[in-house]
Amino acid sequence: MIHHRQKFRTLAAEAAMILGGFIFGTSEFAAMGLLPEMAKANGVAIDVAGASVTSYALGVVFGAPLIAIVSARTPRHLSILILLAIGAVGNILTSLTGNFPMLILARFVSGLPHGAYFGIAALIAAAMAGHGRRAQAVARVMMGLSVANLFGTPIATFIGESTNWRIPYFLLGAFALVVALGCHLAIPKMPAAEGSGAAKEMGALARPQVWLTFAIGSLGLSGLFAVYTYLVPTLISVTGIGEQKAPLFLVIIGCGMVVGNFFGGWLADRGVMRAIGLLLALNVITFALFLVSVHSAVLIAVAAFLAGFSALALVAPLQARLMDVAGQAQSLGAMLNGCAINVANAAGAALGGLLITTKYGPASTGVVGVGLGIAALVVFSISIRNERHHHKQLSPG
Repeated sequence: MIHHRQKFRTLAAEAAMILGGFIFGTSEFAAMGLLPEMAKANGVAIDVAGASVTSYALGVVFGAPLIAIVSARTPRHLSILILLAIGAVGNILTSLTGNFPMLILARFVSGLPHGAYFGIAALIAAAMAGHGRRAQAVARVMMGLSVANLFGTPIATFIGESTNWRIPYFLLGAFALVVALGCHLAIPKMPAAEGSGAAKEMGALARPQVWLTFAIGSLGLSGLFAVYTYLVPTLISVTGIGEQKAPLFLVIIGCGMVVGNFFGGWLADRGVMRAIGLLLALNVITFALFLVSVHSAVLIAVAAFLAGFSALALVAPLQARLMDVAGQAQSLGAMLNGCAINVANAAGAALGGLLITTKYGPASTGVVGVGLGIAALVVFSISIRNERHHHKQLSPG
């Protein structure tokens, strides 16, 4: 009876955290589907409007380490509630902005709790799941991101196009408060790690393998965001897909993310580094396919699915790797994965925006995925070499 009750409590806690991830994922990715409407409403070019995506990502990058240090001694179940509340405020502010600079600021505020939320949720899920099932538990919590792309982003795009782009953000802000109540009821009391503090969390930044893993994530995921941010304009202006059908391709990417998310967790529990290497190679192949598929609706649908699959499959292995190499700085280590994802978001959106202003236009965004995917493989090989060298030094004789 106690076992069944504990299992139900774990499932309820994971479900609540998945919904929180759904809110943060939809808040981040909805801007990509609503980019034309946001640009039109604010009187700016679409590549300028892409700054709203970059601003959110920079909020994550800035917020994750800051929150990890400030909240090092805060019980994890309370941290989740605080982060959801900040997310609610940021989304409601986004819906109320009156000009483009204020929109950029509101998106920055919305991004502040994002990386910290997924980091804390991953730690809670891993602790509740136990050894041997850690990566799959993390993948389940991260499912909020993939479900956001499968359902949240297309629905938000549809609502925003049918009514006003502000309405989805207001609804996300209100829903975040409801989910915070659900997390309060479902997540057991979970104190911060024993002896935790700001100095110990900062210790993660002195570990080379933490930075190498961070770089792998930042580089390896950039291609997704370069393509995803400008996918709708690419479909309309290059592929010849009608504006009303374009959100269907966001659903296809979302399907790839859902499948990839679970596959990545399963693969990581059978070997974290092998999983990362295989998925990085698949990433490069995927974006090479995107480069040659932009004029075919069928091929670009396949490339979109694979882009979502290969990118989200990387998230759980990278999360597990950061938790492995962060030592006692588990909070900051876990949060750095969300930070890496959003460095990729900022870099991908910025580089994609830069490339579409060239004569090659939106079709060239796949170049970012191929080039940075290869760079991620180079960093991955350096990480393996350094780890082998370190173990060799420690081995007797």
